[in-house]
Amino acid sequence: MRVLVIGGGIAGTATALGLHKAGFDVSVFEAHPDTAEDLGAFLTLASNGMRALAELDATEAVTAVGFPLTSLRLLDGRGAEVTHVPMGEADDPALRYRCLRRGELNAALQDEAVGRGIRLRHGARLVSVADGPDGVTARFADGTTATGDLLLGADGLNSTVRRLLTPGVRPVYAGQRVYYGYTGTPAPGPDGAITMVRGSGTAFGYAVSPAGETYWFARAGGEPLPAGAPPAPPAVLREQLLPLLREDATPAAGLVDASADAIMVTNATELPLGTPWHTGRVLLVGDSAHAASPATGQGASMALEDAVVLAKALRDLPAPEAAFAEYERHRRPRAEHNITVSGGLSRGTRTPSGPAPVMARPTGPDERLLGQLAWDTPLSAVPSEPH
Repeated sequence: MRVLVIGGGIAGTATALGLHKAGFDVSVFEAHPDTAEDLGAFLTLASNGMRALAELDATEAVTAVGFPLTSLRLLDGRGAEVTHVPMGEADDPALRYRCLRRGELNAALQDEAVGRGIRLRHGARLVSVADGPDGVTARFADGTTATGDLLLGADGLNSTVRRLLTPGVRPVYAGQRVYYGYTGTPAPGPDGAITMVRGSGTAFGYAVSPAGETYWFARAGGEPLPAGAPPAPPAVLREQLLPLLREDATPAAGLVDASADAIMVTNATELPLGTPWHTGRVLLVGDSAHAASPATGQGASMALEDAVVLAKALRDLPAPEAAFAEYERHRRPRAEHNITVSGGLSRGTRTPSGPAPVMARPTGPDERLLGQLAWDTPLSAVPSEPH
């Protein structure tokens, strides 16, 4: 069976790794000419995402970049520590949370895929899909085509595959702008900790790399960024944030003030619940199917889970329609729960009763998820998530 994967980001490349491991002939088509898109933003991979990477035999590729996070601190608006707890499965080095730039993760996964012989074509911008009884054909902007038995849309929040599949479904604003930045000024706190600040007007978090660089983010309520507007200069973004952060006696304002030009902003967005995930020979995975606001920090980890579960479903069930249905039965409740929780965190910061928690409390995996991700355990032996 030949599978076309549209999108060479986290979801697409990880899905290709899973399908290749399951014995499928996989080709990945990426619209961007290289891996540099979103290089400025960073993310965290949670223990569940690291567990999925282990099942894809890709742990070493990813732990070669970024740095581990082993604990979570919470500061109040006065800068006092409220709590400091272990995070995820910190006792296992392969399952520790990991902080890294999105571009670094993309490059690591793409290099791993190419090293395994998976075809990866850059500069392939999808324009149409023709789904027929004997196969599915993708047509690209340069006039070339590719035909396979299945087509997987892993092309992210603004997915072309989703637009072709369900033209009326679009991402919606989740109530916050999210700022990201970096500074060479080390922030206070123990090694390996991600520190969250429950401030008056924002949710703020930071982590310090072993090299002493501080990675930070801030989530602030307000109107969404205008569609199609050019990026604001970093100095403008800094001045948007500083008045909010200076309301509190925390390290946040100092970190932003020291960040010079390394600041970017994006809208927190999400897809509506109940979005269709598949039709015929075409299926959506990752953010294309279930994008959530970044408040829980689970977007990349959810995509990695998708990759493992889909590969197992297609491996174990010969009919694609049955495999797609089994995949969705296991994945949709968990993915949509994340949309709901993450959206609640984003919108909660705008309520008059005070700020919502800055993130969901990290927890260990449940037995159901362990079974879904365990490569040698058939999905038929694992109960599905409750709706």
